[in-house]
Amino acid sequence: MHGRRRSLILATLALAAGALLVPQVATAAIPSVFGGQVNCNVQPDGVRFCGSNAPRSTVKTFDGVPIDVNVAFPPAPASGPDGNYPLIGSYHGYGGSKTGLSGMQQWLDRGYAVFSMTDRGFRESCGTQASRDADPAGCAEGYVRLDDTRYEVRDAQYFMGLLADEQLVDPTRIGAIGPSYGGGISLALAALKNRVMQQDGTLVPWTSPGGRAMEIAGAAPWITWSDLAYALVPNGSTLDYAAENPYRGRFGVEKQSLVSGLYVSGLAAPGFYAPEGTPGADLTGWRNFLNAGEPYQNPTAQTILDVFTRFKSSYYINPSVEPAPTLYANGFTDDLFPVDEAVRYFNMVKENHPGAKLSLFAAEIAGHPRSANEGEVLTDLFSRQAAWLDFYVKGEGSEPEEGVRAIEQTCPAEAGAGPTHTADSWAELAPGEVRIQDSTKYTIAPDSRDPAIAQAFDPVSGQGSCAQVEQKTEDGTVEYVFPPSPGKGYTLLGSPTMIADFKLPGDTSQVAARLLDVAPDGTERLVARGLWRPATGGPKKQVFQLLPNGWHFEESHVPVLQLLAKDAGGNALNSYGRPSDNQQPVTVENADVRLPVAERPGALKGYVAAPAPKFVPKGYELAQDFADLKRPELKLGKSTLKLRNDNRSVSTSVTCPKQFDACFDVRAKVKGGGFTIAQGDVDRKIKGGATEQGNLKTTRKARAYFEDHSKAKAKVVLKSLTTPGKTTDKGKVKG
Repeated sequence: MHGRRRSLILATLALAAGALLVPQVATAAIPSVFGGQVNCNVQPDGVRFCGSNAPRSTVKTFDGVPIDVNVAFPPAPASGPDGNYPLIGSYHGYGGSKTGLSGMQQWLDRGYAVFSMTDRGFRESCGTQASRDADPAGCAEGYVRLDDTRYEVRDAQYFMGLLADEQLVDPTRIGAIGPSYGGGISLALAALKNRVMQQDGTLVPWTSPGGRAMEIAGAAPWITWSDLAYALVPNGSTLDYAAENPYRGRFGVEKQSLVSGLYVSGLAAPGFYAPEGTPGADLTGWRNFLNAGEPYQNPTAQTILDVFTRFKSSYYINPSVEPAPTLYANGFTDDLFPVDEAVRYFNMVKENHPGAKLSLFAAEIAGHPRSANEGEVLTDLFSRQAAWLDFYVKGEGSEPEEGVRAIEQTCPAEAGAGPTHTADSWAELAPGEVRIQDSTKYTIAPDSRDPAIAQAFDPVSGQGSCAQVEQKTEDGTVEYVFPPSPGKGYTLLGSPTMIADFKLPGDTSQVAARLLDVAPDGTERLVARGLWRPATGGPKKQVFQLLPNGWHFEESHVPVLQLLAKDAGGNALNSYGRPSDNQQPVTVENADVRLPVAERPGALKGYVAAPAPKFVPKGYELAQDFADLKRPELKLGKSTLKLRNDNRSVSTSVTCPKQFDACFDVRAKVKGGGFTIAQGDVDRKIKGGATEQGNLKTTRKARAYFEDHSKAKAKVVLKSLTTPGKTTDKGKVKG
């Protein structure tokens, strides 16, 4: 009996000792969050998940609205304190819901705590009837407010503050990430950084309910807006090379199919929209106003713009504080929140904070119509987002690259991502330019468009980013046709720009623009588009830009810039731009159309030129990156100008900038003493960085002058096919 007992004891001890060698899941030290309102459960892998998806786990926010929340923490440490984790706030798209445990796992695996919420007015945050019935008083005003900085953004700040008060998260190691609607919250959090917008619109320091100082350390918003008014109702007044791009000029053109689609999808989410006429949250009233049509120049239009710019757009958040380090990614073929939303935000931030940590990622990013899914692009983006947040939030890893990363769109999307281009700034992304000029006077007819083509290119009901239709000259439109792409073709990289004299009667008209790629087989694809309200009664010469893209025009393909009165298919769900009521004829002449390209000046046997100086309208200033950009120019060589052949010629040497592939058709004119000394061709082609010598024929007056003089100070005017305009240099003519 004793022997048997001794054997059992030894066996038990052996099992216990063996168990010590098996990794154990640490016991949860976080039973609940938000003051015990949301319970936490330990998962099989040790993760502590606090929340529920059936039906909801709600906590009242700062103004009493019940918000459905989830929080998760990594497994408890084997030893030492638990808590004070770096935090990732993960925010959802329009009509979506809070992130579940599976969506949080990637961040939990990296050692973050994760917070997510269903934004007020959607689903279980007062969006369903059941959620409203569960708390009628709390949900009375719990409707959708379109990412209002005073409400949805403040909700996120309030809940993260509560977690900090419970010493579960570090109040200054907080990251924000999310697509689309969630990107709007993420960008606003970064722009606010350590501030909160109160309900009266004033900004105060961001502190937790318990008084702890809070701050965003890094953000990675994607496929989102910086100016919601401009994103939904653009007027074409922004320029990618301007320092400041607030909404200015005439009330814009509604992106009708997209706005209509958003309105319907939000209701169906389900969503809770405020009664029509509710100040600051009047989604129904705003939509009805836009669809009622022109004239828009009235107090209601201005009220809408004021609400959207002041409370729903990161671009207008007071820039006195440098924003948190931000990686901002938008899609080239995203007609809802295009790349220019990121570019103009970056220009504004750099104007106020030149040292701000910013990175722009532009590519074919799925998420909104017309964008397609290019898996390689998303893999690259997600990897960069993780590295960005690891460095700035956790302080781990190498410092990530700033500047711009642009990946060309390809068709079909399944073929994989196109080539990648990088630059320190948007200004440096496209070193070359392809340009055509046409002084002819044309008229854009009031009904110019083909509804079938408009529908094919529509973001909601169309055929996607690679839609291809039979090429057709649409009645009443104006087209500027480039020569067929030479050689291996060239790559658009940025915003197509048009400068021209425009004239139109009244204030109800618009101009829609498309850049098309017409293939040799007679089919065409949409490369870029834009909606514009030309100024009336102002300067004749005006400028507008189409949305940016990265697109390769293959050999023999023809770029065509098309101007028309309507980019509309016939109804609200197939019309990219709402047709203007009382559209009038618009005349255009003296056009200068510029395509920024990836190729260096002189490429394609001189077809690619150096970019011409930017046209800066009155009231605009060049963005700092563009102002700082040094324009490479032709220069005299180190040797002096020398008289040759009994004063009948002047030898000169000219250097082509090293940034060029080559300089073509180089000419020089030497002036001095109030007259032209010599002029002529220097060389047909000078390679980039090289210096070539030529002989310029002297004038009769110069030959007479040098009979009595051995030298003269001179100004040399240099021109080439590759450089826009003229450049000057100084020299000395010596005998």
